[in-house]
Amino acid sequence: MPVDKSPQVRVPLLDLSAQNAPLRGEILAAITRVCDSQRFILGPEVEALEQELSAILGVPHAVAVSSGTDALLLALMALGISRGDEVITSTYSFFASASAIARLGATPVFVDIDRETYNLDPVHLGAAITPRTKAILPVHLFGLTADMDPIVDAASRAGIAIVEDAAQAIGATYKGRPAGGIGTCGGFSFYPSKNLGAFGDAGLVTTNDREFANRLRSMREHGMGPKYHHAVIGGNFRMDALQAAILRVKAPHLAAWTDARRENAARYGILFREAGVADLVALPVEPPGRRHIFNQFVIRTARRDELRAHLTERGIGTEVYYPVPLHLQPCFDYLGHRRGDFPVAEAAAAESLALPIYGELAPAQQQVVAAAVARFIHATESPRGSVHA
Repeated sequence: MPVDKSPQVRVPLLDLSAQNAPLRGEILAAITRVCDSQRFILGPEVEALEQELSAILGVPHAVAVSSGTDALLLALMALGISRGDEVITSTYSFFASASAIARLGATPVFVDIDRETYNLDPVHLGAAITPRTKAILPVHLFGLTADMDPIVDAASRAGIAIVEDAAQAIGATYKGRPAGGIGTCGGFSFYPSKNLGAFGDAGLVTTNDREFANRLRSMREHGMGPKYHHAVIGGNFRMDALQAAILRVKAPHLAAWTDARRENAARYGILFREAGVADLVALPVEPPGRRHIFNQFVIRTARRDELRAHLTERGIGTEVYYPVPLHLQPCFDYLGHRRGDFPVAEAAAAESLALPIYGELAPAQQQVVAAAVARFIHATESPRGSVHA
């Protein structure tokens, strides 16, 4: 293969400055507004954000909290999850999905995932539910909702709650219903890399139940109500007003940013097909009735680590989400799982690779990414191939 001497185009995995720079003036004005008000915790900025996000998401109640992790933890606390209880969740997710369960003394009960969607496979729920099961925590991974109808059916038959981990799925829908508005409640993250990101940690809990929302609001502030009176034990899960003000500037742009991510995902599909590798790597899917918001664009190949090294050499950012399934994390050794217990998740951990997908990604940058992937795939498919080009 001839050596490519053309100038290298660097493509970062994520470029937050491309998103935030056009909003710089509005963001600085919002920060100044909070500083002038001297209301730094909760207060009118947070209340306004809750109302605005409730409208955007189409869920009647939105409770702003300190992080996506705390959103899950608070939701489980408000449901009364405690020692001796079991909560079913996916073994292939960010650590917070399971750690929130374990921190309350409950047992995370892992199940395997669907190979194409990377989400909890509902076929495993029947065997996982026991008399100690108090909730199911499905993860809407990478921006695609889990298959919720059978999950809702299983939870309804067992009389248990559903806590949607929608940290990566703000704006995703399932059969017209919004992520975070299908189960008992949903938890969102505004970590800076998310589709809607703060300038630090922040999160949200959504619910259709007014009484549950009121319980969440009390428990995010040490279970207080009225002031200095505590009927229950909560925690400090309050959102900073600075984060709320910044998110209020950014939230009106979420729909356009999501559309741009979806357009970029569609363009990758075209580029990979044109390059003749669409059948040689597994691309993301969007099952009928679901709207993917592409927090990540994840492909799969058996030679993932080699491909990642190849892309890194060419200035293309990638990430592995996630290299070790939760059941194989050392901190969960006490659950007694072994390699091979959840083979689909273990294969995904070994083969998945996230490519740049942010909304500001230029078509020319995507062409560079797709060409580099195709060059590697074609070379490694051929016994005489070389990727040193």
